[in-house]
Amino acid sequence: MTRRLRHGLEQLVRFGLLQARCCSFAAFLLAGMAGSRLLPELPVARYDLVLLYGVLLTLVARRAGWETGRDTAVIAVCHVLGLLFELVKVRMGSWSYPEDALTKVAGVPLYGGFMYAAVAGYVCRARRLMLLRFTRYRAAATTLVAAAVYLNFFTHHWMPDLRWPLTLAMIAATAGTWVGFRVGARRYRMPLAVSFVLIGFFLWVAENAATYAGAWSYPQQLAGWQPVPLTKFGAWSLLISVTFVLVEHLTAAGPDRAADRTDGHPQDSPPPVPDSLRTG
Repeated sequence: MTRRLRHGLEQLVRFGLLQARCCSFAAFLLAGMAGSRLLPELPVARYDLVLLYGVLLTLVARRAGWETGRDTAVIAVCHVLGLLFELVKVRMGSWSYPEDALTKVAGVPLYGGFMYAAVAGYVCRARRLMLLRFTRYRAAATTLVAAAVYLNFFTHHWMPDLRWPLTLAMIAATAGTWVGFRVGARRYRMPLAVSFVLIGFFLWVAENAATYAGAWSYPQQLAGWQPVPLTKFGAWSLLISVTFVLVEHLTAAGPDRAADRTDGHPQDSPPPVPDSLRTG
């Protein structure tokens, strides 16, 4: 029992270190945003400095090998889609960027796309570092629901909000889909839908930190910071499906495509993990 407990703790530490590596870009980006609040008054706007910092961080990440060339291309696509999302949501008053900057377009600083790019970077790095493999992944159904989720974040300002029906649709589309991942010498698995919820929770935590650092502000935070509503946790759990689908479509065209989606365990994996050691 002691040996199993020790092994479990060691695996938990390994998992935490892997997650830290996957989140490295996002962590440095958030640290830069927070650190920019501590700078003395400069002739350059803070939002402009954060944009420059994000560009330099991207170059360093590529140079240091945190990302492959394909990863960088995927992250750039997510950056652009994120900016489009920001332009609509800021125009509708969902949140705002109250400070002035030269690099603001329609009220949105260009660095805003980096926050979505950081999420895409996490997915890309997790896919590679943890050797993600998917069992019974229904790409067409999941993509269709994820596209509807993305559109609903826009259309709910004029039409009925379909968030709950889309949540049920995503659960149905991913029912029976498992994501396998490697920690050390062992492989584990969890339902894909559960991974969306877990990532959504930590994105909600990160959003609290980002708004506290002044990256952006919700209307109720303009008079003083307060925690981000818990409903945003659910929104992030849905929105991560969009990033996941984009990464899958843009990265799974390589030579490892057959190994990524299987009906069982990939041939290069260790034997199946006993139920008592599986997560989820």
